Amino acid sequence: MNIDRAGRGWTGIRMTIAALDLGRRRIGVAVTDAASMGAHPVGIVERRALKKDVAAIAAMLRDRRVSTIVVGLPLNMDGSEGPAALSARKFAASIADVLGVAVEMFDERLTSFEARERLADMPARKGARKAGLDALAAVVILEGWMQAHPEKIPRGSG
Repeated sequence: MNIDRAGRGWTGIRMTIAALDLGRRRIGVAVTDAASMGAHPVGIVERRALKKDVAAIAAMLRDRRVSTIVVGLPLNMDGSEGPAALSARKFAASIADVLGVAVEMFDERLTSFEARERLADMPARKGARKAGLDALAAVVILEGWMQAHPEKIPRGSG
């Protein structure tokens, strides 16, 4: 799914790709680095209500020249879509409307598992680890999307 509304929102040259991992309590946020070669966590947004969540993400990304936002699509293990996937699609449409950027959905199955594996060796308090897990899951989503769509990664300076 590609919800393309680019041009209606932020101005200027856009070079960054962001990713969102939508959890029940938190939304993990990650972005590409300046050269669009890798991804790193930006932080988390504590879930409140749709409009507040979207506004918090907009504030977090406003100065990052985002051209595309990749939203994790929580498919069932058999590839079907359930209520969580429908909720993610609704959230993606809201992000596209508010930010005026292209939004793409990306299969996020097993991203939380991979993020947990990556965090296993990192020293952290339990609370910090849980918060870090959400942001790291967004990194995993972004890395997967970048591997699947190298032709969509903006290159060059802006």
